[in-house]
Amino acid sequence: MESPAAPPVPRPAAPARPDIPITTTAPVKRERRWSVAALCIVLAVLAGLGAAAAVTSASDRTRVLAVARDVPAGQALTDADLTVAEVSADAALTPVPAADKASIVGKRPSVDLRQGGLLTTSQLAAGSGLGDDKQQVGVQVKRGQAPAGTLAPGDKVLAVTTPAQGEQQTGKDAEAPPSTLNAVVVTVSRPDASGNVVVNLAVADTDGPLLATRAALGRIAIVREPRSS
Repeated sequence: MESPAAPPVPRPAAPARPDIPITTTAPVKRERRWSVAALCIVLAVLAGLGAAAAVTSASDRTRVLAVARDVPAGQALTDADLTVAEVSADAALTPVPAADKASIVGKRPSVDLRQGGLLTTSQLAAGSGLGDDKQQVGVQVKRGQAPAGTLAPGDKVLAVTTPAQGEQQTGKDAEAPPSTLNAVVVTVSRPDASGNVVVNLAVADTDGPLLATRAALGRIAIVREPRSS
C-alpha cells in the first residue's frame, strides 16, 4: 500500500520592495541651462558697461604739457624740458595744452619746475619774473664762497669783494669793512665737478659793470641776507 504524498511546502513570500518614486532629470537640466544662460547674459552686460566706461574715460582725457626735467626759475624753457602727458579733464586743473608747446618754448618760469609735474600758466611770467628791470651778471662762485645748497631764486644777497690773491692789508685798511653790492639771486646752476656754481645776480644799473669786473677776477663771495627781512 502506497503512503500518501507529502503536502507541498509553501515557498516563503519574498520581502516587499519599497516603492521608488519615478523621477526625470529633464527639469533639472532645463533649470541648469537657464542658470548658465542668465550668467552669460549678466557677464556680457558687465563687459559692455566696462567697455563703455573705458571709452568714455578715454574720450575725457586731454593732452597737456608736463616737465621732462628739473628747470630752475628764470631759465628759458627748451623743447627738451617739456613732454606731453594725457590726463583726465578736471576743471580744478589748468595745465598748458600740448598744442601750445611751440609758444611756450623760450619762456621763463617764475618758480622752480620739478620733473614729472604738469606745467601751468601760473608758473610762467613775462620774462623770468626776477630782476627783469635790473642788470644781470653771472658770477662763478668757488666752493666755500657762497652758502652751500641754500641759495634760491629771489634771495637777497650781498656780493662781497674779496682781497686779491697775494694782497695783504694792514692798518686801517685791514679793519675797514669790505666793499659790497646789493643783489638778488635770479638762478643758481648745479655744482660742477669742483663744486663751483654760477649764480646769476640782478643788480642796480650802476652796479652791473663793477660786479662783472670783480667777478671776472674771481673776487666775489656771496652772503645771503635773512629771508625774513
